[in-house]
Amino acid sequence: MGFDPETDPLLKRTQQLILIAVRALVVLMAMVILWGVVDVIWVLYERLRTPPVMLLTISDILATFGAFMAVMIAIEIFENLTIYLRKNVIAVELVMATALMAIARKVIILDYNKLSPDYVWATAAIVLAMSIGYWLVKRPPDATQVGPDEQDTTAAKAREQP
Repeated sequence: MGFDPETDPLLKRTQQLILIAVRALVVLMAMVILWGVVDVIWVLYERLRTPPVMLLTISDILATFGAFMAVMIAIEIFENLTIYLRKNVIAVELVMATALMAIARKVIILDYNKLSPDYVWATAAIVLAMSIGYWLVKRPPDATQVGPDEQDTTAAKAREQP
């Protein structure tokens, strides 16, 4: 008795359920983005109207940056979901970029006066590891690397050359 994943009714139904769930997440994420934009406007308005009026302190600017970055992260997550809906794949590069943006947001809003050195070093290690991971995913394929389906033709060409 053979198993065909393309015609299996259980897999078809569960895939349809997952697509419905992802569509719901897309709608919810669009709402979160809109609420986030309203929140950024509200935070900026509140910071500008408190004395001294129309002046922002460094902490006000960092709080505003944090709000902006949160909306940008939501937009990246929205993009991840829409790519999944269109292509039915998870875009690893975009997921890594989203993670880097989330880490960057955390680094921007950190209060280094209240943190232990261990926390700062751990954050630096995460930034470095994610940056290397993103570089590995993003870099162009090396011409010397040969895929498994190309090995036979490459070996044959090497034997033909004198």
